[in-house]
Amino acid sequence: MTVIAWIVEDTWTACVDATRRHAAAETGVVLLHVTHPDVADVAHGAYAGLLGRGQPDRDPGDQVEGLAAAAAQELLNLAAARIARRCERIERIGRPETEVIAAAEGAELLVMARDGDPAHLGPRSLGHAGHYIVDHAPCPVLLVWPGAPPGISTLPRPPHPPQRPS
Repeated sequence: MTVIAWIVEDTWTACVDATRRHAAAETGVVLLHVTHPDVADVAHGAYAGLLGRGQPDRDPGDQVEGLAAAAAQELLNLAAARIARRCERIERIGRPETEVIAAAEGAELLVMARDGDPAHLGPRSLGHAGHYIVDHAPCPVLLVWPGAPPGISTLPRPPHPPQRPS
């Protein structure tokens, strides 16, 4: 059995801590980081649009891709040190929501942090990727707050019931 922790720059400590608490000693742990392919594409597009396409050797796309890979490895190393147990580290490139779901196939548990508005309870505490993953995950999902959860007073008001015609 495997527990997968989705490691994201802003919320990784909460996911690692929750994984430490909920993964049994005999359970395998996977630390997963996904880099969106747009990271390098944006740099390439900006260069081509602003400076032209005549000098491909000066295109920063490859450099940005290398920097993104190095940052992902550093983050995975920090997460592995914090979890303080044997774990596998996986770096994927692609749309985070689809890569996380693909990696979670056959897992016992997926640990992820809320990726939306952290100041309010309710559906907006999940961003697009988080909603998609929760809706489509092929395994149970442990959803954690990246910090202290907001108070109950931040709960959105329920919708008004429809009024009956008289």
